[in-house]
Amino acid sequence: MSSVAKMISEIENQMDAETEDKQGEVANPEHLRMVEALLFAASEPLDQKALSTSLPEGADVAGVLKALEAVYEKRGVNLCCVAGKYQFRTASDLAFLLRKEQPEQKRLSKAAIETLAIISYHQPVTRAEIEDIRGVAMSKGTIDILMEIGWIKIRGRKRTPGRPVTYGTTEAFLVQFGLESIGHLPGLDELKAAGFLEAIPPSGFDVPNPSDELGADEDPYDPNEPEMATGSANLDEA
Repeated sequence: MSSVAKMISEIENQMDAETEDKQGEVANPEHLRMVEALLFAASEPLDQKALSTSLPEGADVAGVLKALEAVYEKRGVNLCCVAGKYQFRTASDLAFLLRKEQPEQKRLSKAAIETLAIISYHQPVTRAEIEDIRGVAMSKGTIDILMEIGWIKIRGRKRTPGRPVTYGTTEAFLVQFGLESIGHLPGLDELKAAGFLEAIPPSGFDVPNPSDELGADEDPYDPNEPEMATGSANLDEA
């Protein structure tokens, strides 16, 4: 090796050693682990100020973040700076692996909750019967929301004039509320114990027994059966 080449090699080695020493000073291993843990557990991006409050006084947060960015640069998750804050995110070239449909969560209205309770305990039940129990006309949107969530379904048709459809709960409803079957819905004693009913309910009050079976006056639902006009009603979402 020529003297010039040897000199260049020595200079490069010296520079590498200085760089390693500098990185060792900046990226304190324990501080790096702490910042990594904080960012991993955070539900939202964190800025340097927020991170510094959990680190020992004098910690070089900027240096630690820079070191973490380098460590995660080629991994499945990267440390990204978003609006001046830091967060671990899936590497952009792997985003397709985690793409999925996420149902939108909706807050149920009082009308929807009451309707769901009536359908749960009185199934099979028609729209008119629901309105009669609630004592108020019901918007079609209330039923639509519960069906969209997947908690109720059309289960049959009553053998009465107009052939109204009957509603009942679904398997998704049982899963949501941790029930083995609709027969495991809370009974009268359980409702009283939970404080939903007075210790002495009104005379003649009883909790109905819902059934998964078709009723004596109920036919299986046929989506091809034409709908029949049932007249209009004033709608109230009370």
